[in-house]
Amino acid sequence: MESLLAYLARALVDEPGQVEVESFEEEDGTIVLELSVAEEDAGKVIGRGGRTVSALRTLVKAASVKQNRRVLVDVIDTD
Repeated sequence: MESLLAYLARALVDEPGQVEVESFEEEDGTIVLELSVAEEDAGKVIGRGGRTVSALRTLVKAASVKQNRRVLVDVIDTD
């Protein structure tokens, strides 16, 4: 799922080399994917009204159904 999120994010941004995805597991078994991009690309990943990040979350959740896991996607602010 990390690679899927990174692949999709790299296709959206101007600086694909700056895309990083870190994952960790919470106590309840939820996998959290933290997406960080270059500061000027954050708006492209979030999209107007959050539509783009919502679509990314939907795709990652659909992919996680096969593994029967709960996945959360967070966009990390890199100021």
